[in-house]
Amino acid sequence: MAGGITDTGEPYSPFVGLVYMFNLIVGTGALTMPRAFASAGWVVSLALICFLAFMSYMTTTFVIEAMAAANAQLRWKRREQEETDYSDSTSEYSDDGMDPSRSEPETKPILSVQRSGHADHFDIVERVEMGQMASMFFNKVGVNMFYICIIVYLYGDLAIYAAAVPISLMEVACGNHSCSAGSVKFNDTDACWGPVTRGDAYRVFLSVFTLLLGPFTFFNAQKTKYLQILTSLMRWIAFTMMIVLALIRIGKGRGEGRPPVANLYGVPNLFGVCVYSFMCQHSLPSLVTPISEKKRVGALVLADYTLILAFYVLLSFTAIFCFDSSLLHDMYTLNFTDNCDVLDIPVLRYFLGLFPVFTISTNFPIIAVTLRNNWKTLFHRDGGTYPWVVDRVVFPLITLVPPIVVAFCTHNLESLVGITGSYAGTGIQYVIPAFLVFYARRHLEPVMGRDCVNKHQSPFHHAFWVWFVLLWAASCLMFVTANIILTDTRK
Repeated sequence: MAGGITDTGEPYSPFVGLVYMFNLIVGTGALTMPRAFASAGWVVSLALICFLAFMSYMTTTFVIEAMAAANAQLRWKRREQEETDYSDSTSEYSDDGMDPSRSEPETKPILSVQRSGHADHFDIVERVEMGQMASMFFNKVGVNMFYICIIVYLYGDLAIYAAAVPISLMEVACGNHSCSAGSVKFNDTDACWGPVTRGDAYRVFLSVFTLLLGPFTFFNAQKTKYLQILTSLMRWIAFTMMIVLALIRIGKGRGEGRPPVANLYGVPNLFGVCVYSFMCQHSLPSLVTPISEKKRVGALVLADYTLILAFYVLLSFTAIFCFDSSLLHDMYTLNFTDNCDVLDIPVLRYFLGLFPVFTISTNFPIIAVTLRNNWKTLFHRDGGTYPWVVDRVVFPLITLVPPIVVAFCTHNLESLVGITGSYAGTGIQYVIPAFLVFYARRHLEPVMGRDCVNKHQSPFHHAFWVWFVLLWAASCLMFVTANIILTDTRK
């Protein structure tokens, strides 16, 4: 996220790209979606998630168009530099009394090359990360706002991860697998082991989690290919199990869910959860650039969003009609660990209970290192380096401490996901893509001309759609903020 132009990585087919995008988007947010659906009502939830999927798809096409524009601008600047170097060399050549007409280099302007068909300057062949695009198209204030938005989002991500792992460990360790606990809602003050309450157990596990994974923030961490395959495999085994088990219970007529049709009080949180669950815009350069055949990348993205929307609806609807809404956990996997009527095989119940522990624990160090690097980029001084203490101690500490403190204060995952999605998520998913494509078009028009068409242009290329996205983002932020204020006032 903080990087600039980097190696594109090993190329892969469009189908592999579809799978990678699916795996990138479907993550922790999906596990908090069933409870959010139950809170807002099934009709409202269905309508809102369909609309938010459409909005996220639109801004994804904005980012892809901006990536193509960034590649075109880089080619133009490179060509301009080559022509400058050539002019300098021919001047020296003429000064030596030689005839420059003997050498006939290619000096066509970029637009004539575009039209002649020899090259397409909008090919996405260089991986230009969002931070580099912000530097190319935004002014200094815009670049700083971009990094602040990314940093806030990553803090929210880390707080969600830091809370999700101890919650899962607490539920497993506190003996919630007795088969009689499925109809019981536990509190933090309930006993776990003798005098130790469930809240105490959560804080113990959070401390262990911090001690084990926190040190990775001081070094560099990278997710290996095989670890990525393993976590993806575990994720799909778990999701498939949960959907099938819920469908079986509903099919047998034992479903306990009676969700409301609509409950507007649950909409703000559902909005944040859905925005968080469709998040992929910040990782698109790394995802799209290595695709070998990009001619149909637009159709690929549309197919992915359609599949993900169908998956989220299936997961959430089976959940809210299978389980009593009042008993749905923040982390949906935990509904299968304490209910033998749904799953009576102990090993599988432990697998579902601990599945978030394995997958999230592998992601935490990578997100932490990414956040640390973004902090460094935000305060980067041209040509300067940070003192060793600042680089190796201060930046890792300001990365690690805030999310851990938040996790110690609350483990309400639904609220953490909702707030992260509603504020930082709105910035990354709506505001930044809209401004990127708007300023990318403005930057390229004087160079490429009005008649030159970006082959990766968004289907929503009219300026109306950019302003619509920005207006929608502003309206959502005001609505969510007003709801939070009113809710606190009522309390």
